Amino acid sequence: MRGARVARPMLPMLQLIAGAVMISFSAVFVKLTAVGPDTAAFYRVALGGGILLVIARLHGERLWCGWRAAAVIAVAALCFALDLGFWHRSIDYVGPGVATLLANFQVFALAAAGIFFFGERLRWQIGFALPLALLGLFLLVGVDWSALPAGYHVGVGLGLLTAACYAGYILTLRSSRVRAGRQGDFANIALISLLCALFLAGAVLLDGESFAIPTWRDGGVLLAYGVFGQVAGWVLISKSLPRVRASQVGLVLLLQPMCAFIWDVLFFGRAFTPVELGGAALALAAIYLGSRRAA
Repeated sequence: MRGARVARPMLPMLQLIAGAVMISFSAVFVKLTAVGPDTAAFYRVALGGGILLVIARLHGERLWCGWRAAAVIAVAALCFALDLGFWHRSIDYVGPGVATLLANFQVFALAAAGIFFFGERLRWQIGFALPLALLGLFLLVGVDWSALPAGYHVGVGLGLLTAACYAGYILTLRSSRVRAGRQGDFANIALISLLCALFLAGAVLLDGESFAIPTWRDGGVLLAYGVFGQVAGWVLISKSLPRVRASQVGLVLLLQPMCAFIWDVLFFGRAFTPVELGGAALALAAIYLGSRRAA
């Protein structure tokens, strides 16, 4: 009985860790599939959104909450579609580890939005973390910048665009939850995911990609990407958030870019120097510091 009492408080933390590790494999799934970047993104949100829609209906959640809420959901879906499109292309150029690390610079884009558009004050954590992040980024990709292939330069730029779109998605997602009122969490994410799939379907056609899945292996990878990257990981994270301290949440969620970097080394043989490793560590520390709330 006592063991059960001790284990129960640990459950939210274990759920948070499991969710962060699950979504850290997202970039690996993208790298493993042979389909185009927009096609991979389409199947992630289409499959994941369909599963989330079923869960929402089983929970009796509302789907329609008015035109204003629908408009915000549409903007959130567009931001998410751009986020995934830029991120998948960045993965192709710089690999899963660096692309995921760059995407998490959204912390600083959110801070800038808070200061310039919502009247928030500049916290000392952000003031200290931003130059630390820039130093980490320089050590990671800037020391030999001129010697890097042009594609790598493009990938870094796409990774930073991912961060900007990711921040836009988070802001509009938060707004959609406020405007949706009684709409449940599953229904909200399901609708964003399915509308995002429509935007990405248009991108697939415009870019001349194909919806065809070349092999059963690719189909399995895309299914795993939708289940783990869009559903299971985020469901575990959302369930744990109210029951884990904010400072712990920021630290544990760093598992995503950290694990993505590790998977890049283990699965794809990414070579790295001590300087690059130090740059990644500094960038992770800066992201954590920037994500912490003022005490």
